[in-house]
Amino acid sequence: MTPAPRIRSSVRAGLLLGVFCASAVYPSSLSDEDWAGHRGGAARTGNVDGKAGPAHPKVLWVHREKEQYIAPFSASGNRLFATVMGPFNTGALRVFDAGGDGKNPVWTKGAPAIKLPTVGSPVVSGGRVVFGEGMHQTDGSALHCVRASDGRPIWRLDVPGELVHIEASPSIAGGRVVVGGGGAGVICVDLNNVSLAGKDMGTAEAEAQIEKIWKEMSDKYEIEKKKDPDFAIPPNEATLPRPSPKLLWQEGKGAWHVDAPVLVSGDKVIVTSAFLDKERLGERAVFCLNAATGTQVWKVPLKFNAWAGATLAGGSVIVPCSTIRYDPKELPMAKGEVVAINLATGAVDWRKDTTGAILATAAAAGDSVVICDTEGSIRALDPKTGNPKWNVKVGAPFFAGPAVAGDAIYAADIEGLLHSVGLADGKPRWKLDLGNDAAVKAPGMVYGSPIVHGGRLFVGTCNLEGKWAGGETVIVCIGEGK
Repeated sequence: MTPAPRIRSSVRAGLLLGVFCASAVYPSSLSDEDWAGHRGGAARTGNVDGKAGPAHPKVLWVHREKEQYIAPFSASGNRLFATVMGPFNTGALRVFDAGGDGKNPVWTKGAPAIKLPTVGSPVVSGGRVVFGEGMHQTDGSALHCVRASDGRPIWRLDVPGELVHIEASPSIAGGRVVVGGGGAGVICVDLNNVSLAGKDMGTAEAEAQIEKIWKEMSDKYEIEKKKDPDFAIPPNEATLPRPSPKLLWQEGKGAWHVDAPVLVSGDKVIVTSAFLDKERLGERAVFCLNAATGTQVWKVPLKFNAWAGATLAGGSVIVPCSTIRYDPKELPMAKGEVVAINLATGAVDWRKDTTGAILATAAAAGDSVVICDTEGSIRALDPKTGNPKWNVKVGAPFFAGPAVAGDAIYAADIEGLLHSVGLADGKPRWKLDLGNDAAVKAPGMVYGSPIVHGGRLFVGTCNLEGKWAGGETVIVCIGEGK
């Protein structure tokens, strides 16, 4: 996920955000298709199935609430996964059938299993969903792994500590889960091996044991319900054993501050650490670590914080930077930089100052790197030189990044305008104003980058603060069709 905004206490109370998506032809069960990293993977395009997005802004569905959405969606097969922030800084993961009507989730996971706000996108691999909880105002965190089919818990890692929070997407690769933990630095755990009741075992074995216990509780409940339905107690996940994953390594604890999604490429993990001006903590730099051991391979200091994390473009690591966080009041002070680093050596290939800040990850597509900035521009850069290919100013400042599918780019600004431009030339194709469109009529800010899945474009709004604070929010699904 893009790093969470510093939300003032007066606007922390949000409501859980639902998702309403297009009616389309989807497979009847989860596929093997993975969404294993932030924005789908190392290229950060917000699209993994290779299907082009909508050529016209046809609104298929709108879901209306006074609830808040901060992180981008994730998708796999016929499922759409959304972490949401609820009232009084609560959090939840909700999962919807992408071929349904969006009124009710297939399943949801919230309190008491999740105790803190969830502001980072989940990742999905091999039928498992991994996501974190916590944000900058909270201390202590947890990393959750649940079944994609029904949300049954598989394991949980508790991460205590001051300024510890998992704000961003984890990455899954090579049987490992790697995630930033704020003041906890970077944590790597074994996806497939856990400890349960003091015994080490495979995740599949632990999952089978939990399933057996759940069945026993369910069978007992059915018997008690027949005897005395008024006093029968249904099974409760809180009573299940709680395996914890094997910790493989942890780096930067107390020295770095990692709120951005990590990037995993082969045997390397790319980490962007921030320096917190108020707390005077952390280190402003890009680190390359060995994926197996966490050992540092190279380090590149940064001029500004890289809240968005890194994108892989060929052999280059593209790191957008910003002088501000997600605060509209700071926009007059916004400026940034884009840094390109050789993945193998850590040498800086080029760096370009920008008059606007870049708060979301770049997207690498074809022979271009695409960024959205706080000046309301979408830009395409040559990943080898950093030279501009094209630059088009389309609207209000961008806090969210671009989605790229087929030959089109999709981006949403903080005024709730959704833009489509050509990947090759930046020429505008269409625009949709969520506040004024007849099918939507709901002004709101967009913090989370849109995604394209199954040929449909999904975008959500949040009204935590600003001129629409407390107002209606929407999830909008756009696609071809009647």
